[in-house]
Amino acid sequence: MKENIEMFPKARIPYGTWGSSFFPAWQTSALAEVNIGQFAGEAMNRILGIRKVPKSELEYLIIGSTIPWHWKFWNAPLVASCLGHRIPGFHIEQACATGLQAALIAGAEVQSGANDVVGVLTFDRTSDSPVGVFPERRAYQRTMALSDVWDNFGFDPATGQAMITAAGNAARKYCLERKEVEDIAFCRYQQYFETKASGFLDRILVPLEVLNVQGRFLGSIEDDVGVRKLTLDDLHKMREFDTCVTTGTQTHASDGMATLLVTTAEKAKELSPRPEVVIQFVAKAEVRTHPALMPESPTLAVQKLLAKTGFTMADIAVVKSHNPFAINDAIFAKVMEHDWRQVNKTGCSLVWGHPQGPTLTRMLIEGLEEAVDLGGGLVLLFGCAAGDVGIAALFRVTEGGKSK
Repeated sequence: MKENIEMFPKARIPYGTWGSSFFPAWQTSALAEVNIGQFAGEAMNRILGIRKVPKSELEYLIIGSTIPWHWKFWNAPLVASCLGHRIPGFHIEQACATGLQAALIAGAEVQSGANDVVGVLTFDRTSDSPVGVFPERRAYQRTMALSDVWDNFGFDPATGQAMITAAGNAARKYCLERKEVEDIAFCRYQQYFETKASGFLDRILVPLEVLNVQGRFLGSIEDDVGVRKLTLDDLHKMREFDTCVTTGTQTHASDGMATLLVTTAEKAKELSPRPEVVIQFVAKAEVRTHPALMPESPTLAVQKLLAKTGFTMADIAVVKSHNPFAINDAIFAKVMEHDWRQVNKTGCSLVWGHPQGPTLTRMLIEGLEEAVDLGGGLVLLFGCAAGDVGIAALFRVTEGGKSK
């Protein structure tokens, strides 16, 4: 075990300065009606106010989104203006890995000394995703239209297969049984609703109002709309689209935003309501697996990460998996010989949905809060992205100089 590993030794995530919107399913809330970049900037302003962090402290902004939004050409500077603080920034995009990569890039920004306080803001709106028209001289059609969300979900240009097919491929490769996958999905729903009832999510999720262009009230974003309780009987009756894949064992598209800060050690103590809580970046790993086997890639990334750091699963306090398919968790449990009941204890994207950009940011915040409740420890966060990519990262939470 290598206790002293730190990927960015100068960087910290100040506890309690973060927040996320709820993630309503696509076309179910007022978020479907607004410019998501503008909403995200304004929402970050609201969250910073609630957390008592002066936005004047921000020096730089890393934003992450994957779906085109109106005026995206102006990206981070425009979003910063919507935040009400004219600072420079940078936009990143890496499909479902965006929410984690944004935090890691902010850590590198602080580590380099370029900026001491970096805001991370991730968001996406799958509702009414745009359709683009592309001149394509190598295609017989000459001009091609692309629905940004649905056509990309349905077609990997490297393989010609859909994401759902990749899930079926992985289920067959690992000889998974539908019953096991449905047991995992049922457990995930129970975890989410138990956590919601406990009040844990109230520390993370912030109710937000949505206004139209005239400033009139459109609605409140105050629930993960679209999430319903499922029984095992419900899951058993669902149609199987591919091996071990049903509506209940895969996530759904949604809208939302999430934000956190990355700062120096000194600034973290100044900005956090609990300066004794120290959150450090430990390490990250990325892999590519074989084409059309996306659900196995996060597990391979975790294997690479643990081999690189010398840690084992026994060293990890909190395990959070971005699981667009319950198959992801089944593969992880089988390969790593890890109890899937000990994963995603506070909820996960399988249940509350997948707006892409902010998904892993919300999961990271949940994982860090869970570690604080445990008195500290290592937080493992991993997920898949865009065809065959897996990403994994470790964070260390200590309280009063001690980590469990």
